[in-house]
Amino acid sequence: MFAVPPASAVESPARPTLRMRRTFDAPRALVWAAWTRPEMTVQWMGPVEWPAVTVKQDLRVGGEWRICLRSPETGQDLWQGGVYREVIAPKRLVFTFRWDESHEDGPPVDTLVTVQLDETADGRTVMDFTHEGLKSEQSLTGHRHGWNSTADRLAAWLAEHPHD
Repeated sequence: MFAVPPASAVESPARPTLRMRRTFDAPRALVWAAWTRPEMTVQWMGPVEWPAVTVKQDLRVGGEWRICLRSPETGQDLWQGGVYREVIAPKRLVFTFRWDESHEDGPPVDTLVTVQLDETADGRTVMDFTHEGLKSEQSLTGHRHGWNSTADRLAAWLAEHPHD
């Protein structure tokens, strides 16, 4: 008789995870709105080389989101989307993330993004950002650049919209 190994023993090795912490000079309610209101999200989402041109969000657990990023240089579009897993206003957003087509390292895979927002005593917002399940170190490097550039664009947008 053969014993079945525990599930943890047969799982594949953990895929890379991106972790990022940023502090924004903006109240948590505004940072939350920036992540959850399509008319705001489209203004800062995407790295500088691939800014968003379309954002659609059905902000509820089980609701879908879709974003189109477009290269200003070539006009090429990159579509991504997923499903919301947790929506806890104004502090936690968890959603799946998947490119529509093959990207940096082959066919797309489902990954998981968690955005945790905590307000500081002085009214700023700390964002703990995690993107789990990336396919490879190459994908981790690409997403690290993309999400850091996106966070820079969010910081600039928040500075221009302090009272939205």
